[in-house]
Amino acid sequence: MLDMKLIREHPELVGAAAINKNQDCDIDQVLALDERRREIIRGVERLKAERNRASARIAVKKKAGENADEVVEATRKLGDEIKSQDQALREVEVELQKLLDWIPNIPDSSVPVGRDEAANVVVRDWGDKPQPDFKVQPHWEIGEKLGILDLPAAAAVSGSGFYVLRGAGARLQRALISYMLDLHTADGFQEIVAPYLVTSDAMYGTGQLPKLRDDMYHVESDDLWLIPTAEVSVTNLYRQRIIAEEELPIHLVAHSPCFRREAGAAGKDTRGMIRVHQFDKVELVKIVSPETSYPELESLLAQCEKVLRGLELHYRVVELATGDLSFASARTCDLELWAAGVGRYLEISSVSNFEAFQARRMNLRFRNVEKKLDFPHTLNGSGLALARLVAAILEDYQNADGTITVPGVLRQYMGGLERIG
Repeated sequence: MLDMKLIREHPELVGAAAINKNQDCDIDQVLALDERRREIIRGVERLKAERNRASARIAVKKKAGENADEVVEATRKLGDEIKSQDQALREVEVELQKLLDWIPNIPDSSVPVGRDEAANVVVRDWGDKPQPDFKVQPHWEIGEKLGILDLPAAAAVSGSGFYVLRGAGARLQRALISYMLDLHTADGFQEIVAPYLVTSDAMYGTGQLPKLRDDMYHVESDDLWLIPTAEVSVTNLYRQRIIAEEELPIHLVAHSPCFRREAGAAGKDTRGMIRVHQFDKVELVKIVSPETSYPELESLLAQCEKVLRGLELHYRVVELATGDLSFASARTCDLELWAAGVGRYLEISSVSNFEAFQARRMNLRFRNVEKKLDFPHTLNGSGLALARLVAAILEDYQNADGTITVPGVLRQYMGGLERIG
């Protein structure tokens, strides 16, 4: 959520940011409601001052033995008017909040301006792109032949958009989770196991609601949501809290399943594990002081890259343009992993700085060096998402004889297994 003072003082900046993020926001209506709200507050304050003066006159009259009925009646009317204006204020604040909920975060000035992913900028790449001398099978074909990926079984149980890993496939995913958790905790991230079901307030706090309501799974009877990422539950561990500056920075890591309806992506990447409704992910979260958040973003990006370099997988870093940024993000860099079987890059991680946007929505604050309350900056990044990572390993580590070489760093987690199949 943006500071109302910022919107009031820089409406052109906020309006332009919304346009660049392809978000339809009526900034003029926001300003009109804000002015109406402030006008009502000023009027109520005047009415309360007048009522206080009238109450004082009543006391004087009664002490002097004079009739105070007229002043008492006037005071009662003032009370009724105050109640009426308080109700009007609540109605205006509700309408104003509804509009504020749909104003996206302002992109950082370094973010390239563009309507969609076509304007994204490739920053760098790492490693050599695989150049096999045989036709690489896509992961859904090789996985089925090896008996480690069972899409028909998943469809029978849950419908389309799910997958089952068997045997060495399941062990490969477990090995990746252990490898990533060990790597991140060794680098100072505290491991967290947090709930997979969260409240509407938690989903609002990290910016999923109301914007992404249709992409989430909701248990209406309990008003609980299945998390789309551990970012929601982990970041919200600090909601409604005031933390000391010496506690910053906070670095957290969590493994969780993730659940996404992907309502806005119907028909895209329907085969295999590229776009599914449930997948596992290791998520990194940072809560930091505002002046350090962009160095912390670079550090977080390097932390996610470290996973891919350990796996010796070719990838590239992509700076997202304004139109491809999430609702809550101020700046995002994606890691895209090459998958030889499908012959294209797959987004494997988004590393984002939300600045104070999420902290304001969660009412998370800290006391700065001047002992004044301020909002910290929050960041997160996938470190990494498992479904596409498993798919890419099945394709990039595929051999001509139809076996899969197990990446070196994972063998200790797989009982020394060097090849699948």
